[in-house]
Order: sequence, then structure tokens, then C-alpha cells
Amino acid sequence: SLVIRGEKDEHAVLCSKDKTYDMKIADTSNMLLFVPGCKTPEELNADQASYNIIHSQIAGFSKNYWELRRCRPKLKKLRKLLMEDPYEGPDSQKDQTSTFSKYTTEDLLSLIQASEEEILHQLQVIDACKIEGYWRILDFDYEMKLLNHVTQLIDSESWPLSKVPLCACLEELGSLEPREMIEHILLSYGRKYVDDGEVFFEMHEDKICRAIAQMLLQNAVKFNLSEFEEVWQQSVPEGMTTRLDQLQGLALVDKSSRPETIFLLKVEDLPEDNQERFNSLFGIREKWTEGDITPYIQDLCAEKQTVGALLTKYARSSMLNGVKVYNSRRPIS
Repeated sequence: SLVIRGEKDEHAVLCSKDKTYDMKIADTSNMLLFVPGCKTPEELNADQASYNIIHSQIAGFSKNYWELRRCRPKLKKLRKLLMEDPYEGPDSQKDQTSTFSKYTTEDLLSLIQASEEEILHQLQVIDACKIEGYWRILDFDYEMKLLNHVTQLIDSESWPLSKVPLCACLEELGSLEPREMIEHILLSYGRKYVDDGEVFFEMHEDKICRAIAQMLLQNAVKFNLSEFEEVWQQSVPEGMTTRLDQLQGLALVDKSSRPETIFLLKVEDLPEDNQERFNSLFGIREKWTEGDITPYIQDLCAEKQTVGALLTKYARSSMLNGVKVYNSRRPIS
């Protein structure tokens, strides 16, 4: 089945079970006729001795049709809706008095311009979880509190990061936080697997390092890069190694300042529209190297489109000190 999605102020899209298409009206020079009970040559009996002319009533005609073009699902709104009321934990007074709407799967299907599979996949990507039948995103501070409980337990029990037992985590931490929240944080920051009938998690080092970096960076406008790298390495669980490439699409290094600095710039906070995204990026920085800009435009690539093709369309290249850089094709106000 196909469904057309979009609110009154949005351009309509057509969705199948797993894909989203832009809808545009296209004209045709061949008039299309609607004939009730019309039969194609293949449907007529080939053995008929004689053919009679059938007089048909034409019920209507059209000179245009809908042209469908595969497009990126419009998923930015999903995070925006869920961030109206992030979940701060079972003891939060705010959760009991909140006037914001909460969203079921059905609600999201009617509000988000994307197919069901694309929406459900994105809910996984943003680590949303179902609480009392509603999709919620954890408040970042609460998420960090849960992650801290888990990493401290791993440290105190000297478990290898590749083999964290679910049962022991739930037993040890169940008195501090709801068991489903402990399991959710393990799913968000690890890969679940079964070994000899017991459930274990292999923790994702890069994702844990990235989350701790976000916690450090969100309280400062800019951070001295060398100081940040030192504090960051000291803040992550023992045995983990921090690297700047873990922060792609989360933070940006300013190599032109002395000393070099780093600041928070999250790709999910940037506009969804291609031109607006480039305007926003060139407003932040006049000239970008391909390496720096790629994490911030990668998600704009349509099917079979490359970052290079996007840059050719929306940016102008030049050489600066022997390095290829990109700046805006249009003046940025």
C-alpha cells in the first residue's frame, strides 16, 4: 500500500513501506483516457472467430500525471518532536506535570514525512526508547548518569569491554535505576549477543568516547584543543582511547586560531534543506576543506549522489596555501 504524508504547510510526499518519494505533477502531450471495464489486447480471447467493435463510454481524461522521484526521508522533525519533552528518569517531577504531547508509532507515522521502515530505523539511530507505549529520547544528563553507572560497574568488576553481562548489570544497578533503562543504555552503547545461553554486550568504545566529549564541550563556547584532548582522555573509562575522528559531525576544530580550539557543532542542529544547510555552514566558517565539511553534508547525499557532487553544486573551490577549500557560491548575509 502507498500513503501520502504531509501537514498542510508541507510539500506532499508518497511513501511505500520502506521508501519516500517526492510528488510532482508532470504534463503529457498524449491525453490519458479513463475507460471503465477497458480491456487490453492481452486480455481478449485470441481464438475469437470475429472481432466486434466495442463502443465504450469515456469516464474522464487527464493531461498530466504524478511523477515520483525517490527522495531523502524528512526525519529532522522526528528528533525535534521527541526533544520537546525528553525523559529525565522515573523520579522526574517535570515528566508528571509536562504539557507537551507524547508520541506513539501511529502519531509519528501521521506527522513525519517518511516511510514506516525509515522512521523505525531513525528511532534506533537517535536511541529513542518506548516508555509506557510512547517514544521518548532520554535527557542527555540522565543518559550520561546511566552510562556512568554502567562504566563504573564495568571498571569495578574488571569486565572486558567486549563481554559485559546483562544479568549482572541488572542485578547490581536495578536498585538505582529501572531495569529497562539499564538495558536501553547497554543497547545504545553496545552490541547485544548471546554466548552459551547468556546475554552479553560488546561496548562501542567510539560512541562512549563521543558522548563524554559532548558532555565536556556542551558547557563551553570554545575549548583549547590540547587542554580538551587531555581532559577528555582522563574522563573516559580506563582502557579506552580518544581520537578526534570520533567527533565527526559533533565538534569542529578551528585550526586557524592560536592556540587551536574545538567547539560543539552537531549535524542534527543544522537545517535539513540543502541550500539552507550550506548557508548555515558558510555562515559559521567562510572556507572549508572537504575533510571538515564532509561530516556535515554527508546525510544530504541522495541515492547514488556523492559529497563531491554536492560541493560542485552548492560551493566554489579554490586553493589556499596548497590546500583545496570550498566557499559559498552566493553572498552570505
